[in-house]
Amino acid sequence: MAEKEEAKWYIIHTFTGYENMVVDGINKLVEKNGLQDDIIETRIPMEDVIEEKNGKKKVVQRKMFPCYVLLKMRYRDSLWHSIVNTRGVTGFVGPEGRPLPLTEDEIRRMKLEKVNIDLKVGAGDKVKVINGPLEGFVGDVLSVDAEAQKCRVTVEMFGRPTPVELGFEQIEVL
Repeated sequence: MAEKEEAKWYIIHTFTGYENMVVDGINKLVEKNGLQDDIIETRIPMEDVIEEKNGKKKVVQRKMFPCYVLLKMRYRDSLWHSIVNTRGVTGFVGPEGRPLPLTEDEIRRMKLEKVNIDLKVGAGDKVKVINGPLEGFVGDVLSVDAEAQKCRVTVEMFGRPTPVELGFEQIEVL
């Protein structure tokens, strides 16, 4: 028997407001048909947003991508048919409704999975910020937390050295 294909992330398009119903439908499909090895995870990406109502601020969760559900699975044509026939699903995101897996970069930017980055950096090294609001800045590393994949860097802002915390994915060593 051939080795099992690695599971990849795919995006499913849904009718407005049907995201939770689609997740429940796919979870029931997995349970009923024993597809735990093929459909690994379904997720509706959420973000915390501060809303102000009647002068009071409170943190609420909001869908990052309304009308979309993320699905980690080992793709097969039979699964495609079962998923697109789930109530509320309009199809997969991809050419002609066929699933197109997300790239490693997309997975990292959407924070779907923690991707460990092997970066040889130490205190005193010069680094360049390659993404985020400080992109293009150059600074000196103050400390490194390899476990959390972050480091404290001093960059010059407004003519002053300013310490900032950056993830390994945001920097490159010069």
